[in-house]
Amino acid sequence: MPNIQKVDMSSLTIKGLQVRTKNADEMHPGTQRIAPLWARFFKEVLPTLGKDATVYGVYHNYESDANGAFDVTVGADVLEVTEEMQEVTLEEGRYLMFPVKGELPQAIIDTWQQVWAYFEDPSIDERRAYETDFEKYISEDEVEIYIGVHYF
Repeated sequence: MPNIQKVDMSSLTIKGLQVRTKNADEMHPGTQRIAPLWARFFKEVLPTLGKDATVYGVYHNYESDANGAFDVTVGADVLEVTEEMQEVTLEEGRYLMFPVKGELPQAIIDTWQQVWAYFEDPSIDERRAYETDFEKYISEDEVEIYIGVHYF
């Protein structure tokens, strides 16, 4: 398990491109929406970003839990908004941060598997809040995955 850190965060607004999907749809190339969203972001948005912008992948507007539908916004904290872009606010609160290091996107996929396994453990003190979760892109091979939690 990676070196998980508990983090208290202030809210932050991210602007970007958005789709609605579910994890079951993401398992099949014909119904995936997240990979095409990232491809569009890399082509249309990334070249317009300034050096001070940080890229985020935000998971929000959960229907229920890991099995229900949710929105994904791929964007940045500093970005000129166009007609096609949406805004999402990263909720203020407590998060568990799972560090990712390695070749992307495989390292992110592997870490999400660890996130799901972590929250399946009944002995942990945290439960997923299913409000906002996000990936913060640090470099070409380093990402931080933040999962909003409640403590019990």
